Amino acid sequence: MSSSPVAVPQPARDPARRGADERAPAGSDAVVCVTGLSKVYAGGFQALKDVSLEIRRGEIFALLGPNGAGKTTLISIICGLVNASSGRVVADGQDIVRDFRAARSRIGLVPQELHTDAFETVWATVSFSRGLFGKPPDPDHIERVLRDLALWDKRNNRLLTLSGGMKRRVMIAKALSHEPGILFLDEPTAGVDVELRREMWELVRSLRDNGVTIILTTHYIEEAEEMADRVGVINHGELILVEEKTELMRKLGRKQLTLHLREPLEAIPPSLSAYALELGADGHELVYSYDAGRNATGIAELLTDLKAADIRFRDLHTDQSSLEDIFVSLVREKR
Repeated sequence: MSSSPVAVPQPARDPARRGADERAPAGSDAVVCVTGLSKVYAGGFQALKDVSLEIRRGEIFALLGPNGAGKTTLISIICGLVNASSGRVVADGQDIVRDFRAARSRIGLVPQELHTDAFETVWATVSFSRGLFGKPPDPDHIERVLRDLALWDKRNNRLLTLSGGMKRRVMIAKALSHEPGILFLDEPTAGVDVELRREMWELVRSLRDNGVTIILTTHYIEEAEEMADRVGVINHGELILVEEKTELMRKLGRKQLTLHLREPLEAIPPSLSAYALELGADGHELVYSYDAGRNATGIAELLTDLKAADIRFRDLHTDQSSLEDIFVSLVREKR
């Protein structure tokens, strides 16, 4: 894959943009503003419950949640594909209902499902997508996109001849064809191999570096941990938490010190009750949980008290919570 970034300039201001600054929140650097968004389907199922969220211009925002949490519904409403029951969405200063055409022109969407015309060529389908947004032909831009997605050699191939990974690249090319400043990726690496997944990560970073705001949903926790600037967790239609990734891990991450004992314990002695200790491995392990961000971890005091209690160990190691551990913990708390 080419290492050069995809050229995606910010959309030019147009007459429909007049007054956008008044519609956007004052003093905000948000490019997407979601306020009080709810969605109830005809059968009574509530997919979203009073969701409010701001996406900052130029960031990679990862939206995490289990199946049925509301991720795709939220993206679909922002992209104008599904009507909200209540609430408001502003995309790059444009209300997605009142200024639908202007708002939609600023957004690119790569859906989870692969929807392509199997008998069209790569070049034709990407060029056609650009025309759907009223953009004049620009072969140079289409060529840049295809080259940076490693699709240039496939430009004359019919889509039915491509692999699943190549078809997903075509979907990204279609989403970039009209030069959007906001790009939604719904499970962008689902079903692709590890090597292609990492190539996609590199592409996403290059887009962000070129000024495109990226919002992605993912089931791959390592994807969010690897790329995201901020993380949002959604469950049962409610936005549980939005936080800077590093701050989230600092605040909610925990470290564990595991001591492998020389002799098994049947129970933790009362003299050690002040510590957050658990027995494991049939009494052969003593696990101490502590806040990695605190200056005083309590480890030195614990080791002193273990010696006083004549508890000896032959080895020890530490583990730190990953984003996956934090995610699972948050979802469980909100059930």
